Amino acid sequence: MTARRPFRALPALLLAGLLALTACSADPQPAPPPDPAPPTEAATTPTRVVAGVDDLGPGFNPHLRSDQSTVTTAIAAMALPSVFRPDAEGVLQLDRTVATDAKVTSQEPFTVSYELDVEAGWSTGAPIAAEDFVYLWQQMRSQPNTIGSAGYREITDVRSRAAGKAVDVVFDEPYPHWKELFTNLLPAHLLKDAPGGWTAPFRGGVPASGGPFRLMQVDRLRGEVLLVRNDPYWDTPAVVDEVILRRIPPNTLPTALESQGIDLALPDARPAVTQALDVLAGSPKPPTVQSGPRPSVQQLSFRTQDGPLADPRVREGVAASLDRDAIRERVSPDSTAVDAFGLAPSDAGYAPTAPDGAPGRPDRAGAEAALTEAGYVRGADGRWSLGGRPLNVVIGAGTERSEDVEIARVVAEQLTAAGIGATVVAPATPDLLTSASVAPTTPTPTSTPAPGAGAAPGGDAPQPTPEQPTPQESTPTTSATPTTTPGDGGSVAVDVLVAPRSAYGAIGPRLVSDYGCPPDDVPDDLPGTSCFPALQPLLDQLLTGPADPAVVAEAERVLWRQLPALPLYQNRGLVISNPQTDASTRVTPGPIATGPMTGAKTWGEPEGSSEAVSTNEAGEPEN
Repeated sequence: MTARRPFRALPALLLAGLLALTACSADPQPAPPPDPAPPTEAATTPTRVVAGVDDLGPGFNPHLRSDQSTVTTAIAAMALPSVFRPDAEGVLQLDRTVATDAKVTSQEPFTVSYELDVEAGWSTGAPIAAEDFVYLWQQMRSQPNTIGSAGYREITDVRSRAAGKAVDVVFDEPYPHWKELFTNLLPAHLLKDAPGGWTAPFRGGVPASGGPFRLMQVDRLRGEVLLVRNDPYWDTPAVVDEVILRRIPPNTLPTALESQGIDLALPDARPAVTQALDVLAGSPKPPTVQSGPRPSVQQLSFRTQDGPLADPRVREGVAASLDRDAIRERVSPDSTAVDAFGLAPSDAGYAPTAPDGAPGRPDRAGAEAALTEAGYVRGADGRWSLGGRPLNVVIGAGTERSEDVEIARVVAEQLTAAGIGATVVAPATPDLLTSASVAPTTPTPTSTPAPGAGAAPGGDAPQPTPEQPTPQESTPTTSATPTTTPGDGGSVAVDVLVAPRSAYGAIGPRLVSDYGCPPDDVPDDLPGTSCFPALQPLLDQLLTGPADPAVVAEAERVLWRQLPALPLYQNRGLVISNPQTDASTRVTPGPIATGPMTGAKTWGEPEGSSEAVSTNEAGEPEN
């Protein structure tokens, strides 16, 4: 028995030792922290797609003529909600991420009812709701400088149901084009009570997002717009973290594409770009170049209310003095001539409606006959005058829109050669399109706007909410500030306005929006407004009924006779991409109304594009 005691004592000794070790470890020395894991590429470098563009444009409200640009269209496609969106064939389809249903629910009165997705909301946390419909309707029916306002003016009421998640829109009479309405909804909760809310917040960004991306920053000095994935987005999130729209001069385009400083480019088709692409034509992997029409037509609008062009014979004489083909060749030789007021060359069924001679074609004899009939005489110096007063017209183009300014210069040259005095002014684009008279600012060699150019008096952007910072806009350190020249009263009325008009949508609303009589609450002396008793009944038929070809043809005849405007051309846009971008995005020109960025939510990052994280404006790596 005694021989087994040592064996029993061993566990006791071991237990005592363990207890002693436990006691010693009750207050241990702190161990050194583990080495941090090396950061992964995904953690340090966001995935992105970089798209080169010609310029940023003056602003980003997609409903304003003054803000029309490739960048504005891209931002709207990625960040703003629409009830209906065009498919690949351009046919409007219900966007079920915004509305689960939209249909006509009554004929008397004509009513369209929308059931909104209960999860659909703005990046601020506010729901996308009936108030956004009300806000857009109220602004579109009463504000100048809008695109496609005619349909909104047919609405008599917008009613909210289901705590704002259902909307009934009531029309004055049956409106067959209702699916075109309520695209690119805007955040009413931020804009409706903000001074200048319709315009001011959009000069430096978009206040909130209701799409897969949100606009984070506009840097005009670097020429960049940054959009990031909208984390509160309720549907399938975007694949890439960022999309950057970067200004790229044509001469740096080959370097930017080859170095993947940009993944694709979206310039207008023009000789400088074509010449730049020739550099890449012989490379082992040349870029893919696709072409598509731009969603607007360049045109000249005449002031018909008063001034020298109030006389239709003078308008005819001015139009007959202009060589539209020469203007196009000088400014945009790769564009397509436009010879109709309603349909554009990109529209199915487009056909020229211009008469064989003046004013559809330059006709010096016709111009002289029209001006002589209006009472003008041509002096020994070749100048036209009436009662000893020379015929002079003021041509206006937005200072931020370099193409418009160049058109104005060429028009002035042609009119001067024809004996008609012409002065070009280039105020801020929003001022030009919303004011009866503007400061007589002379155009400058560059289109870069001065800091704050075009700000509405007293118009400030709404204050950001805690959930969504307001996009920041960097102020350029250099700019081409227009020089103001003295004039009577310090302002001038514009007789010939250079500005785009839309080139998509049903022809009836398009014609009424562009050439119909303005409603009572819109000033009738603004540039681009007109009202002809012989034309309005025809436009009314086209707005609320089918597009009867005979009615369209008669409306075109009246427009060529009355000449509220003179159409010029429709630009073509290019989509230039490298093989890596093609594989990850399958980018196309997209539907005309929404453009190449339509499918950006599903795009992946092109292979190797992380090398383009730090680049300069030319797309070249920065040291």
